[in-house]
Amino acid sequence: MGDAELRCTVAVEQPLPGGQAPRRRVMRGALVLLGRNELRQPVLRVVGGSGGAAAALSFALAGDAVRLFTRFAGDGRAAVRVGPGGAHVLLSDCPPDALRRFVRLLRLKVAAGPRGAPRGPRLLDRPPPAFAVISPLQERDLLRAPGRLRGGEARGECPAEVPRAEKRPPARLSAEQAAVLGAVRSGKSVFFTGCAGTGKSFLLKKIVGSLPPKSTYATASTGVAACHIGGTTLHAFAGIGSGKAPLEQCIQLAERPGVRQHWLACQHLIIDEISMVDGKFFDRLEAVARAVRKRDEPFGGIQLIICGDFLQLPPVCKANEETKFCFQAKSWRKCIHINMELTEVRRQTDKTFVSLLSAVRLGRCTEEVTRLLMQTTANRSERDGILATRLCTHKDDVEITNERRLQQLSGEVHTFEALDSDPMLVKLIDAQCPVGGRVELKLGAQVMLAKNLDLSQGLVNGARGVVVGFESEQRGLPKVRFLCGVTQVIKMEKWVFKGPSGVHLSRQQLPLKLAWAISIHKSQGMSLDCVEISLSRVFESGQAYVALSRARSLAGLRVLDFDPKVVRADPSVLQFYRQLRCHQLLTQDSLHTHSGADEKENWKCS
Repeated sequence: MGDAELRCTVAVEQPLPGGQAPRRRVMRGALVLLGRNELRQPVLRVVGGSGGAAAALSFALAGDAVRLFTRFAGDGRAAVRVGPGGAHVLLSDCPPDALRRFVRLLRLKVAAGPRGAPRGPRLLDRPPPAFAVISPLQERDLLRAPGRLRGGEARGECPAEVPRAEKRPPARLSAEQAAVLGAVRSGKSVFFTGCAGTGKSFLLKKIVGSLPPKSTYATASTGVAACHIGGTTLHAFAGIGSGKAPLEQCIQLAERPGVRQHWLACQHLIIDEISMVDGKFFDRLEAVARAVRKRDEPFGGIQLIICGDFLQLPPVCKANEETKFCFQAKSWRKCIHINMELTEVRRQTDKTFVSLLSAVRLGRCTEEVTRLLMQTTANRSERDGILATRLCTHKDDVEITNERRLQQLSGEVHTFEALDSDPMLVKLIDAQCPVGGRVELKLGAQVMLAKNLDLSQGLVNGARGVVVGFESEQRGLPKVRFLCGVTQVIKMEKWVFKGPSGVHLSRQQLPLKLAWAISIHKSQGMSLDCVEISLSRVFESGQAYVALSRARSLAGLRVLDFDPKVVRADPSVLQFYRQLRCHQLLTQDSLHTHSGADEKENWKCS
């Protein structure tokens, strides 16, 4: 579907004379088209849907009368008013990314100056004699467009400024990422995986933006991972606690008001960081989904989009419990139609480092890998006053290290309190938000960004810096010098995520956290400029790999007390990936047409 087409729910409100309530017509699953009529004037056309007869409504668009309401485009909602006192076309449940592209095209095509447009908008009973879908954006549209379409903030209208050339072109999907997205759009239940740095999180956000919001639920195994994709934890969505209760009791929990509605409304369930989800819990969810939705299809007919790397962190289990991965769940094979692996590493560009990480991921610690990692002890741990972040296996070590180092700094403590949407749910917000309710800083404090601020300047999640000053104004915001060369005053940012029963929660806080140390678990998904790692206390398969793969390069990595024994991978996971890789190589639907000699050797079929 092109930028000029949109499939969504449409409500058309047509004013009536005499102050009567507007006539309202709702069409679910309607097709919205942006085109031109026989006079080459821009026209908005709404075709059919499940809310009535499959007739078309068309609205001529005059540039000086069109107003756009786009404040909630990120939630899949927008509105077009086609003239003073004219009709409102309300769009909802749109895939957010498709809606943004559609609105941008509409804005520019209308602002570029329709030729011979009628004086006022007209609601036509029949489609115009000629209708052609409007052409894609061209350079002349940008050149001819005036500074802005009329708009205002007062009633949720967004100033419809015409975008200028962007500082940096948006990142494009690779061929294998596009193949995954295509499988999702075709309705298949998909598991996609790949080593660290292959763009799994980037692709997942593209998938979230391509699906209708009302029927799509984005979840993850941890709160921080869920926050990254604007969702909630898998356990919060499911509403069945740990899932260890008898099945009948779990079903009763899932049928409570608020929880049941989500199970019934869900058509697309996204699960990120699947490696940390227990296989027994996955089986329990599958049984609950069928029972609550009263449908016998796998997972009650819900499309699953599952992402993660089983060679990273495993499920958290008690000492006497056996680890069971999701791919070992009884229901896994019948629920997942397609398994795909991303192979193009984007985080690291050094081929030597990429090869090293590939070996460590598979639990292989050759003499060359050992030599390279032991050499890193000589790497500089300080650059421009910015120290390397210590990655720790245990969270207690992180808290002790950061508190002690902050206390050792002289000078005044600057405290920043968060503004939470619901202070009664502060524990839940703490679990999902990457920054705490209180951030304490001093001059010289080592910090890292907890949110992408400006990709073009390198101000990304995980970017390292040091506090070099505070503003003199009342709020006293910190000024941070980053390793990427940028010095910037850091302002408050907002995180929004879903809480219980789908309620939106938010936290407004500085996007900074102390960075003398961070736990390996909390570092998942981050790309760190300079990292110092102590692997002596590694206690899980894949933990050493997760820690090492946070670094962008060997030069920015310093490994202390390295022991080759900490590099290990679970044999059952290796077998699963071996079968997955062999299946991809043997089918015509393989995401890649060739592999390097080393890669083939690593994944010999057995």
